Amino acid sequence: MEILSLLSNPWLACLVIVIGFYLLVKGADWLVSGASSVARQMGVSPLVIGLTVVAFGTSMPEFIVSAIAAIEGNTEIAITNILGSNSINTCIILGLSALIYPVASQKSSRKFDIPFSVLAGLLVLLFATYTRPLVFRWGNWGAFSFQCGFISGVGGAFLLLCFIVFMWHSVHYAKGNPNKQAEDTVSISRTRAYLLILIGLVGLVLGGEMIVRSATSIAHQLGVSDAIIGLTIVALGTSLPELATSCVAAYRHNSDLAIGNVIGSNIFNVFFILGTSALIHPLPVYPGLWLDAAIVTLSSMLVMLFVYSNKEHKIQRGHGAVLLLLYAIYLTYRIVIA
Repeated sequence: MEILSLLSNPWLACLVIVIGFYLLVKGADWLVSGASSVARQMGVSPLVIGLTVVAFGTSMPEFIVSAIAAIEGNTEIAITNILGSNSINTCIILGLSALIYPVASQKSSRKFDIPFSVLAGLLVLLFATYTRPLVFRWGNWGAFSFQCGFISGVGGAFLLLCFIVFMWHSVHYAKGNPNKQAEDTVSISRTRAYLLILIGLVGLVLGGEMIVRSATSIAHQLGVSDAIIGLTIVALGTSLPELATSCVAAYRHNSDLAIGNVIGSNIFNVFFILGTSALIHPLPVYPGLWLDAAIVTLSSMLVMLFVYSNKEHKIQRGHGAVLLLLYAIYLTYRIVIA
């Protein structure tokens, strides 16, 4: 009760969110460093470390926030954190990266990763569109009802199955391109590595709890929905690692890393994080979900169109401006009109 009373002050709630984001980002960094070091000492190859420990670690902020929101029954933040992060990743992060330097795409991204990210948005659109229950009957034996107005545990399991397919393809591709997929890790003592893992997990959980509670408090005080807070403040905060990584990569002209980082994060967000959240707690459809999912899908389709529209298979500066403009129009409509 004392914590909730403190969060009734909007300025304190904002401060708690900032502290929560710091713990979230640092916690993920410490967890990745510790886990990568332990895996290296156990003889795990840098390739596998990059595809598992590091990839999961960079998605930990979104995972923790959505999981905690689902556990506490705040399903709007659980979903909008994912959809908001994906739209920010594609429109803002890729858009800014392309403005800094044209973003190149690898063949694997064009052939599988980008289409898979489009599929992720389409599946969420499917969940958002079919709101009536489906009833299956077997003669006089009875009937079975399946409600499509929310992402149920069955839907979550299907998303996780798609995620397994994605991971299998990533490992299969990486084995044929080990130099491109290897991830360097710093060797530290086993004791320090375990300590980093423990501190990282604590930081992630504390940071996620602080963000969810503070964001909910701010939404109620401002009279806006949890969905708007999840799409803006929470989503932007959990996307900070991808923003920093991709913009630095574009500045250093290592732009293939920028698009791989963004697309990979989008796939993780929907198939792994949203799927896991749905298993924890069914995620009901909220007003505006269709629009949010449509923007995620449209932006992914635009990325696919852009990389196939020129011989260099790059997202050019003009393409980046289009993505930024799309997000500005969408966010304005979502906040002011919708």
